[in-house]
Amino acid sequence: MKFGPVPVRDALGAIAAHSIRATARPYALQLDYKIAKGTELTADHIEDLIEEGHSEIVVARLESGDVHENDAALRLAQALVPDADGQGLRISGAGAGRVNLYALNSGVLQLDVSQIAAVNAIDPMITVATVPDYHRVDADGMVATIKIISYAVPETHLDQATAAATAALRVRSPVYSSATLIETRVTQEMPSGKGRAAMAGRLERMGMMLSPRVVIPHHTAAIATALKDAQGEVLFVLTGSATSDPMDVAPEALRMAGGTVTRFGMPVDPGNLLFLGHLGEKPVIGLPGCARSPALNGADWVLERVVCGIDVTSADIAAMGVGGLLKEIPNRPRPRRDGE
Repeated sequence: MKFGPVPVRDALGAIAAHSIRATARPYALQLDYKIAKGTELTADHIEDLIEEGHSEIVVARLESGDVHENDAALRLAQALVPDADGQGLRISGAGAGRVNLYALNSGVLQLDVSQIAAVNAIDPMITVATVPDYHRVDADGMVATIKIISYAVPETHLDQATAAATAALRVRSPVYSSATLIETRVTQEMPSGKGRAAMAGRLERMGMMLSPRVVIPHHTAAIATALKDAQGEVLFVLTGSATSDPMDVAPEALRMAGGTVTRFGMPVDPGNLLFLGHLGEKPVIGLPGCARSPALNGADWVLERVVCGIDVTSADIAAMGVGGLLKEIPNRPRPRRDGE
C-alpha cells in the first residue's frame, strides 16, 4: 500500500487518510462538509476539495496483493469463528477496519492464547484483542475485536493470520441448570440471607436456579447428610465458621458422604479458603466467606468454569495465583503490611 501526500487531481480512487473539509456543490451556497477518513475519493469529491482550496491531500492507495481493511477484518473474524453457532459467537459487520465478536449466550470464554499471540505477531497492522481467557461473559457481550490498523494489508500476511487464527476461541455455556447451597450455623441463630442472595445472583447470570434453602448445624455428619440429600446438580457449602484445614468439618463431611476433595486452598485473595471436590457426578464447591459478597473473588473463577462443564484440576487452581490478587480490603481484620 502506498501512503502519503498527492496532488488533489491525482487522488481519484484513492482513500482519504484523514477527514478533510470540502465545499459541497452547488458552490454558490458554500456548504461545508467533511469527507471522512477512509472514504474512497470520487470525481465529485475531487471537485469539492478543489473548490475548498485544497491542492494536496494525504491518501492511501492499494497496490496489487493488498486487501482492504474491512475485507481483511471480516476474513480474519471468519477464520477465528468458522462455526459461529458451535463456538457460541456472533460476528458483527465490518467498518473502519474493525469487526467485533459477541457471545451468543452467557458463559465462559475459552481461548487458545498461543493462537491469538501468533496472529498478533504476524503484522502490527493486523490485531486481535480479547477479554482474558476464562472470562465470564453475558449474552451479547463483546468478547473480542479485530482491527486492521492500516487501510489495507498484504494478502500474504492476512493468509498467515487466518491460518494461525482457526477457531481460536469459543464460549462455553453452562451445562447445569440447578444448584443447592448448604449453609451451616454455629449457634441457634439463622445466618443472614446475604450469602444466599449473592450466590443466587451469581448463578442467575449463568441461567441457573438455587433449590430451597438448606441451613444446618456446623457438624460433619449434618453436612454429609445434607450433601447426600441435595437435589441440585451443583453443590455449594457456605459454612458459618471458616474452613481452615483440609481435614476441617466441611471437607471431612464431603468425604463422609462418599465424595472426594480435589483441592483445598487457592492462591487468590479474596478467596483463599475454597475447596473443590465431587460427590458422584456432582461438583462440590466449599465457598470462602467472601462469597457472601457479590464482589469478585476466587470462588467466582472456579464456579464459572465448573458450571460451564470445564474440568478444574488442582493445577488449574494453583495457576490462578498470577493475577489472583484481586483487591485489597481496607477493613480486613489484619491488613497486609510490608514484611507480612
